[in-house]
Amino acid sequence: MKDKGVFVIGGVVGAAIVYGIITFFGPGAGGDQSVELRPDDLKLVALGKKVYDANCASCHGRQFEGQDNWRERDANGLLPAPPHDETGHTWHHPDAVLFALTKYGPSVMAGEDYQSAMPGFEDVLTDEEILASLSYVKSRWPAEIRQRHDQINLSAKQQ
Repeated sequence: MKDKGVFVIGGVVGAAIVYGIITFFGPGAGGDQSVELRPDDLKLVALGKKVYDANCASCHGRQFEGQDNWRERDANGLLPAPPHDETGHTWHHPDAVLFALTKYGPSVMAGEDYQSAMPGFEDVLTDEEILASLSYVKSRWPAEIRQRHDQINLSAKQQ
């Protein structure tokens, strides 16, 4: 039963994040919905690997495995870093949302009350470096997951 409770809490947190994202990217918002990951751009992906290794791998893992028990809050009430491979939820978000979460951090996206250990990288990485790191992550997903992510992007753009 505990697992079900964690799932429900995770769903509520997820809904809050989605609400924050919709609010952030909604009509009249300043978010850039034209962001598009380029996992087939070898030069960009090579830069992305360097950026990821230097800024993301310490929490999300060199092999995108994430931290243990990433769906359960730790002693500080924070969620551990999720995996960025096909077992995580990264690919469930459109490109523009992934970009904004990376640039501004999940706390900014979901509201001030949301606590996360992940910082925003706005003052650390350029937009190109953020795009490169996310393109690198997507380049490592299996073809089926990349196709599903492309569909998520298409649906997001149609809304």
